[in-house]
Amino acid sequence: MVVVRRRSGAPAAPAYTQADVEALSQENNEPQWLLEARLSAWELYEDLPMPTLSDEDWRRTDYRHIRWDEADKIIPANGASVDAVPQTHREPLLGDREGGTMVFVDGKLVYHNLADELQQLGVIFTDLRTACQQHEDLVRPNLMTRAVLPTDGKFAALHAALWTHGVFVYVPRNKVAELPLHVVMYNTHSGASLGHVLVMLDENSQATVQVEYASAPAEQQSAYIGATELLVGDAANLTYVALQNWNRTTYEFSHQRARIGRDASLDWINGTMGGKLIKAYLELDIDGLGGNGRMSGFFFADENQHFDLDTQQNHNAPLTTSDLLFKGAGKDQARTVWQGMIKSLPQMQKIDGYQACRNLMLSDDVRMDGIPGLEIEADDVACSHAATFGTLEEEPIFYLMSRGITRPQAELMVIDGFFDELLQRIPFERVRDRLQESIEAKILR
Repeated sequence: MVVVRRRSGAPAAPAYTQADVEALSQENNEPQWLLEARLSAWELYEDLPMPTLSDEDWRRTDYRHIRWDEADKIIPANGASVDAVPQTHREPLLGDREGGTMVFVDGKLVYHNLADELQQLGVIFTDLRTACQQHEDLVRPNLMTRAVLPTDGKFAALHAALWTHGVFVYVPRNKVAELPLHVVMYNTHSGASLGHVLVMLDENSQATVQVEYASAPAEQQSAYIGATELLVGDAANLTYVALQNWNRTTYEFSHQRARIGRDASLDWINGTMGGKLIKAYLELDIDGLGGNGRMSGFFFADENQHFDLDTQQNHNAPLTTSDLLFKGAGKDQARTVWQGMIKSLPQMQKIDGYQACRNLMLSDDVRMDGIPGLEIEADDVACSHAATFGTLEEEPIFYLMSRGITRPQAELMVIDGFFDELLQRIPFERVRDRLQESIEAKILR
């Protein structure tokens, strides 16, 4: 009889110290205010326990099999260039042009440009380290103070203390960035990376931003401990696309939150395809009267992947709307969890909130959980939620086969149709085609 045990002596947490925080800040010649913010977050991190299965939002996700002695080694700059990134991630989003491109390889900025017309508008599109030095007036009041907070959890505090690289986007008041901004974070080596995205749209501005996360295949384990902050000012309009395709030995722990102002609109598309284990918090905070937030998510887990997506729609002002739709598929022995919540504060009347998660189960051994929720403290609202589960229906497959299509191709077409609604929300045809190819590769694997 073979008994499988957790490795004796395996570390239960990353082996970082305060000296690591200080060394990181010194190496990058950071301003004093940023060092103080990092140290404050580190103090909080040390006081917080690691999440356990006893915590409500973690009880379906056991990450204890991570090998922290591999995954917590921060990936150093190693000379890799932009050529290490697959060409599909480097293609322009719109025709042969885009407003700006930023590529990080192993946490180092290796390529950066910004179109002249956006520079003339006053658009800032730069790496976060540079922004902390050159745009303190914008970054300091907003970096992990309004959206994602160090107090949000153990991994949020760790990120605030040790973030390694990031991107800063700012669109001034009354300006429209018509060309999209494109960011790629790619890892060629195993280990830890802590990337940050901070997008700020001033009043009555507009932008489209796409961020892609990916990594080369590896045997050793990795950890991505990330944060995304989307600050959408009054009457502003942001389209934000985040696509993740880590290798199969990467664990992701991320906090992502948007704050939406008065009469502002956010269209947030999130795709999850890669990684070994994903624990992601995605939150909409609608703070201003007339604000609107739409979140669209798609995910596909196969083999032994584990995805846990925790969404929250907070209506912090009356006359606000939120619309969330996630669609996911699972096969083999994969496990997915979606937990959703719509919340309104007292006196937040005339809100309209909707959330739904549609799950397609493609094997007998897959497990998919959908847990919608409402927490309503006002009495004049229109809120609804749903979670559905199903398998491939024989009727449409039979119909396609009756037209001479083989069964495997018919099944593929039905699954493509299941995801098509969400893929069409991505504003770039090349990206839609690439994602469809990734979905089909999982189906045929």
